[in-house]
Amino acid sequence: MRYASVALDIPTRQLDGTFSYAVPDELADAGVTTGATVLVSFSRRLAVGYVMAVSTEPPEGVDPTRVLPVEQLLAPPAFDDAAARVATWMAREYACPLCEAVRPFLAPGQKVRVTRASDDAPWELVCERAGAVDARWAALEPAANDYVPPRTASRQRAVIEALREGPQRVSELSATIPGAASAVSALERRGVVAVTRRRELRGTGDTTLSSASAPRPERLTAGQLEALAAIDEARAGARGDVVLVDGVTGSGKTEVYLAAIERALAAGRGALVLVPEISLTAQTVGRFRSRFGDEVAVLHSRLSAGERFDQWDLVRAGRARVVVGARSALFAPLADPGLIIIDEEHEGSYKQDNSPRYHAREVAAELARERGAALVLGSATPSLEALARCREGAFRGARWVRVEMPERPAGSVLPRVTVVDMAEQFRSGGRSIFSAPLVEALRGVVERREKAVLMLNRRGFANFLMCRECGCVPECPHCSTALTYHERGHMLACHTCGRSWPVRAYPDPSTTCPNCGSRYLAAFGVGTQRVEDELSMLLPADVEVIRMDADTTRAKGAHQRLLEQFDAAECAVLVGTQMIAKGLDFPEVTLVGVINADTMLKLPDFRAAERTYDLLEQVAGRAGRGRRPGEVVVQTYWASHPAMRAVSAHDRALFLEPELAERAEASYPPYSRLSNVVAWGRSERDVRAATADLADALRGRVGTTPGWEVLGPADCARARAKDQVRRHVMVKAPPGADVGPVLKECVASLGRRAGINIAVDVDAYDMM
Repeated sequence: MRYASVALDIPTRQLDGTFSYAVPDELADAGVTTGATVLVSFSRRLAVGYVMAVSTEPPEGVDPTRVLPVEQLLAPPAFDDAAARVATWMAREYACPLCEAVRPFLAPGQKVRVTRASDDAPWELVCERAGAVDARWAALEPAANDYVPPRTASRQRAVIEALREGPQRVSELSATIPGAASAVSALERRGVVAVTRRRELRGTGDTTLSSASAPRPERLTAGQLEALAAIDEARAGARGDVVLVDGVTGSGKTEVYLAAIERALAAGRGALVLVPEISLTAQTVGRFRSRFGDEVAVLHSRLSAGERFDQWDLVRAGRARVVVGARSALFAPLADPGLIIIDEEHEGSYKQDNSPRYHAREVAAELARERGAALVLGSATPSLEALARCREGAFRGARWVRVEMPERPAGSVLPRVTVVDMAEQFRSGGRSIFSAPLVEALRGVVERREKAVLMLNRRGFANFLMCRECGCVPECPHCSTALTYHERGHMLACHTCGRSWPVRAYPDPSTTCPNCGSRYLAAFGVGTQRVEDELSMLLPADVEVIRMDADTTRAKGAHQRLLEQFDAAECAVLVGTQMIAKGLDFPEVTLVGVINADTMLKLPDFRAAERTYDLLEQVAGRAGRGRRPGEVVVQTYWASHPAMRAVSAHDRALFLEPELAERAEASYPPYSRLSNVVAWGRSERDVRAATADLADALRGRVGTTPGWEVLGPADCARARAKDQVRRHVMVKAPPGADVGPVLKECVASLGRRAGINIAVDVDAYDMM
């Protein structure tokens, strides 16, 4: 008899760990092993669970006859023992229920719910339009040479004539020959036609850009060769060692990834490649497929559930050995990855914002240790945490090495950066959202028929409307957020809850200002819609202006369509939010403009300056990646800030030195681990009581332990969202501290409180 350790899919902190069940022989033969989804009995009801381990020994101290059996196999194995250990580590590290840590490893579209057609029928998992799809193909048999259809069987004759050209899908025959499906069935019964089923892959059309190819360079730079040697050494060590490729924008990091993957594939191992933005996958996938062909699978959230399942299943079957995608691609069932690559590792998008609130860099490091793989982190602006670990040389038993790539290949140089003080422009009479240097640079791009990229990290037409008579700013009645004005549709939208109102219908049809009734509302601030409109008036009609933000990329395939449009244009300006700031490689782009570099600098977040520097340095790197030199114009009201000076001089030290000094003084990461526990609910009194009790429990648990500090409770910066009051408690701990179990224990001690939700965010990135 075999015994399975099963993680029940009942997400509560009061129910932790796994439970033992006996595996009947018939279910063991059917595939109840690690990674399988099963149906078990728990507390007199049926529950879905995931097999985390299988043993031939009964649970210690338990009579084997009292161990309940597994009731049914619901889904075949989706992960192996190594992945199960990583999921267990995630549950401990990020203080979440084990079942929530397992879910990312499951097949796309798989739900927790089960259903059955009748009382006698077996239970089945509910899936989200996922699962394998087999297409019916028809082909002529040798008997077709002697078969003569009846005179009235015109459809049979048409089908036979069509199939003489070769096998075809039955669906394609039906599209051109009405009634072909019934004719094929009749011919199959007579042995004239053979019908087979072939696996059909959904969404496998061309998903690349015309410019997204990866021709082999004649030779690699010294920095590229050094990076490759370090990666080879880390992969050969098979200990989960980490290589940080610290290369300036345009230094050829992608070619390093491609060459390293080639060597991993030659050694019989696979590779995982993560990119921070879905908008980057079209170019990235194009480059990887131009080098590795059909061995590349793509996984990201903009694919349908069926498309994700097909790509996931290609990996599980071993037909694809290179996986490219966003954060969730990390959990693909790649059997033997020798290389895990995280491009633009500094990006905050690698931090999951719902449970399990993992960071892809940390999970990748754990996965690399389990698999004996090398982890490669690439960035022109590495995170301060990664730089700190490289200075120390090791972290959690793995070796961390930093390799610099300070030059661009083929003689390309970094763009010239001009920082424009907008306050000085205003004092000189400038009232446009474009400074004089930016206007001059745009006109130069038009004259030379080149391309430009303009970034503003705020969508909409204006940041907000304000009443000219009383100064009131309309806010969302459900959130503590000022409404953003969108000229398209003439509406006010809340970017927290997603609600929107026509301008003249807020708060009622008779007036505009919710405070005094005045109709004189003025738009303040700048959004991408306004930049698009102003550019259309400033530039000639033959210059394409393309806007790329959350509003224009909602539809499936919109990222690719807009980038293709920009790629194909002779002369164009791409206007967008931070999704255009990284990874994109268009050699014709010679100008990058930042409309307002201060949008993130004033946020109540200790990472605000780091994020601003990263974003500016990354977007500046989009210019001058071809033979023609690049130019960058950064507009700001804080020209003396260290981030602005560092970007202007291409000297990271100008930013790092003062930033690290401030972090060390305040004991912020990388000098500590910072966790954020948020509680929310409709009752302010209950939320306040819950956070006060939590803070008391945490202070009682950590006491006077050196390096630990409990801050709060306090209102969140976004104190209300979707009619829910939000408060939080923050915890600082030493860099190597085991934070997850402490937070999990203290939150569990509160018990369930009606109407109160609590989220634990270890190594938090969102402080709002």
